[in-house]
Amino acid sequence: MNIQSAFDSGVAGFNQATERAAESAREINQQQVTQAQPNEEVVEVEASAQQNTPVTESLINLRLAETQAQASAKVIETADNMLGSLIDTKV
Repeated sequence: MNIQSAFDSGVAGFNQATERAAESAREINQQQVTQAQPNEEVVEVEASAQQNTPVTESLINLRLAETQAQASAKVIETADNMLGSLIDTKV
């Protein structure tokens, strides 16, 4: 196993997670969540619920980005530990 490729994979995954988190945060920021007033019709309430769907998807993508970043950090940590073990080994 090439340690450098493990580092590269971890860094690439972490960069993708960062980009995904930034995009999700941007989408959440752009959404305007409106609440229906008590005297509004049911049709308008349903339309409001449909507008919230992208916010939910953006929150899910944000959570996925967090998980991806944690997994990528673990890959980097494992590659670092492996390199440390190889350096400590006497030839």
